[in-house]
Amino acid sequence: MANPRSLFFMFDYSLDFDKIDFRQSPELYRIGRGEQGVLLVEPYKSEILPHWRFKTPEIAKQSSEIIYNMFLDYLNQDDFVGADMARKFLQMGYTRARRYANHKSGRKYKDKTQKTDSNPPQKPEKREILPYDVDPIKAQSAAIFKEKWCQAKLQPKYLELKKKHQQMYEQNSNNKNLI
Repeated sequence: MANPRSLFFMFDYSLDFDKIDFRQSPELYRIGRGEQGVLLVEPYKSEILPHWRFKTPEIAKQSSEIIYNMFLDYLNQDDFVGADMARKFLQMGYTRARRYANHKSGRKYKDKTQKTDSNPPQKPEKREILPYDVDPIKAQSAAIFKEKWCQAKLQPKYLELKKKHQQMYEQNSNNKNLI
């Protein structure tokens, strides 16, 4: 039997994201872990994504402030899904900028391709992490996004709406998965 606590955090990738307006159907939204679903949940993805940039600290500062203000606007409208999506974009700004800060190519792992003619398939190899190639500019961008992300995830109204969303929509639906 699955751990009931882990089910609480599952993001439902089985939904038809092309047809769902989560502003109209917030009951279908699952928070998930971290950034899960950040590029799927509409109309929020289309509203927030055009503002998401981290190439330089100046761009990251402007981007994170715009997205954080969108986060606050969603909260003022009691729109938890929108606020959570803005939080996810702030988190993704941090994680992606951090990845580029550590690896200028943006690739963390060295490609390890398995021979397609092997029969049976080989056991997957442990992925080799590429050497660090530090970019201090991207590290500054990451720090800017991290600050806004931390502000968002600890904002009292966000936490209140998150708890309410989980109680209304996520607890009951995930308990059904345990039967």
